[in-house]
Amino acid sequence: MTESFHATILTLFPDMFPGPLGLSLAGKALAEGLWKLDAVDIRGFARDKHRTVDDSPFGGGAGMVLRPDVLDAAIAASHRPSCPLIYLTPRGKLLDQTKARDLASGPGVTLICGRYEGVDQRLLDARNVEEVSLGDFILSGGEIAALALLDAVVRLLPGVVGKTESLDEESFEIGLLEYPHYTRPDTWAGREVPEVLTSGHHAKVAAWRRTQAEEITKVRRPDLWARYTAKVKKNG
Repeated sequence: MTESFHATILTLFPDMFPGPLGLSLAGKALAEGLWKLDAVDIRGFARDKHRTVDDSPFGGGAGMVLRPDVLDAAIAASHRPSCPLIYLTPRGKLLDQTKARDLASGPGVTLICGRYEGVDQRLLDARNVEEVSLGDFILSGGEIAALALLDAVVRLLPGVVGKTESLDEESFEIGLLEYPHYTRPDTWAGREVPEVLTSGHHAKVAAWRRTQAEEITKVRRPDLWARYTAKVKKNG
């Protein structure tokens, strides 16, 4: 039997987990053992009576930096060598759907949640830590980023989402943003559902959805559109 995907979170606030990951599809899958989650308190590896995990930065400046010795002890005690070791930071490589799929296909992941001014660079270098970002904005710490990353990954695990075909049509799966969706009633607030969607003609529906996805991507995400068109051109 294949071992369940195992997520390990190194954090100063373990009570933040599982949080929303304990609800809905991810929570049900967690309860059923389709994946596992360990939230490890970094303070448990501090070496003094005050449980100190940070110190002022060399060279001066505001804020505090997580100590490499404390964090390294936490990693040594909880990280599985077969799993990627990721530090969530704004300076990391942007998380995308391809990365989420790569992680979902593996045995698990260990996520380091930073706080304050971040983590001592020597720890990142010594442990060959991969740096990943959610985007060009700042959070108070890595916990919310860890929740978002795991939500993106867990829903891709076998058995978590009932209809797997729904995953194939989502935004980014083919390099485009997703097309618009409609449901009952047919008329709402004077607005009609596009006629093609009630035609019963599957080929026309598929063509309409692809056109909509292309137009939305072109307008809202020209960067994605450029990559998509380059890929289409390359593949003939």
